[in-house]
Amino acid sequence: MRQQEFVSYILEDQLVSLSGLSSRPMFGGFGLYCDGVIVGIVIEDELYLKVDATNKPHYVAMGSSPFSYRRNGGKEVALSYWKVPIEALEERERLTALFVESFAINRFFLFTFPDAVPERL
Repeated sequence: MRQQEFVSYILEDQLVSLSGLSSRPMFGGFGLYCDGVIVGIVIEDELYLKVDATNKPHYVAMGSSPFSYRRNGGKEVALSYWKVPIEALEERERLTALFVESFAINRFFLFTFPDAVPERL
């Protein structure tokens, strides 16, 4: 599946009950937003949602792992965006709950630490 088609599937089919959704190309993939707040990323037809200490145990229990990449020099860097398993991706209600939870995490961060976020967000 082409990445844009996958993004459309997520935003228009699976998350149809939510409003204010959008996507933007970034780093060879897409950022997924709700009301202008980044919630997840799509890289190579995989969806990753924002995770922090409050929801990380749930993602670990689902057998998920964080998105990671190798920097120049070989150091691996793991982001705080974790892969959504296919089972959750295919269940609208479950995916919607995960998405809303990740939105709340980033929204809280934006309002709690506004100086830590670049102007473009």
